[in-house]
Parts: sequence; C-alpha cells; structure tokens
Amino acid sequence: MSKDFYTQFILPYAGIIIKICRAYTDTEEDFQDYYQEVCLQIWNSRKNFQEKSKWSTWVYRISLNVCMSLLRKRKKKQVYSSDHIEVQNIPDAENSFQDESLQLLYRAIRQLSELDRAIILLYLEEKSYKEIAEIIGTTPNNIGVRITRIKKQIKKILDGKIY
Repeated sequence: MSKDFYTQFILPYAGIIIKICRAYTDTEEDFQDYYQEVCLQIWNSRKNFQEKSKWSTWVYRISLNVCMSLLRKRKKKQVYSSDHIEVQNIPDAENSFQDESLQLLYRAIRQLSELDRAIILLYLEEKSYKEIAEIIGTTPNNIGVRITRIKKQIKKILDGKIY
C-alpha cells in the first residue's frame, strides 16, 4: 500500500474505520489487526470502486464486511493470518480504549447482533436512514424500526437488565 493512497483515501476516513473496528474488538491488539485488515481490503478493492456511491460509503461497506467476517472467523475459532502491513498514525485509537464511558457504550454495542452493530454505528455517525439503508442493503423504513429497537436494547444493556 502506498503512503500516498493511505494519506489520501484512508486517513481522512480513519474515524469511520476506527469506530467500526472498535465496536467489533475487545483488545488493542485485535483492534490493530482489524484496522490493518480493513486498510488492506480497501487497498485491494480500490479498482472495484465504481463511483456509484460516495467513497465514504465504500469505506463503510468494506469496514463493516471485514469486521463482521473476522468476527465470524473468530467465533469459529479458525486461525486467521494475513501479511503484515505497516499502518502508522492511527488517529485517536488509543484514546478510544481509555475513555470509560466510551468503553461502556462499545461493550453494549458488542452485545448486539452483527447487523445491529453495523446499523447503530452508522446511526452514531449521523448517517441518514437512506444512507444506512444503502450501505446495509435494506429500506429506510426498516432502518428506522431497527434503530428504535436497538436504542431500547442498548438502554437495557446499560441499565444492567441484559447481560
């Protein structure tokens, strides 16, 4: 991966990638692995970008797909390996593991289903229902209903009613 590509096409969207990777990982080490894999997949799939959507939508889709795929593999306890790529200067990644209230929110989000995690992350990024629907592959009405249910579920988790 060239430094220019990383600087121009990944670094401006690092916040998106960090939030998604953070929601699917429990440790700094896993986070680093997921972040690197997302960057690698963005690099590998750059030629498939057809400009039918925004680049940020493409980054969301790849980030979500990679994280959900890695999570499934991890759950199956399969060994996952990839070529090591050097990714430097991940903005605010360390701070996201130190903020206690943020940790509680991510812990609650990690208890959601894979799809619900993706939806709430996009919602927290202030994406419109239409944008979320486009990224997820459903209708805006379905997204609205799901977000209402997800909010209630997160509230129950944070209030200690679900473990």
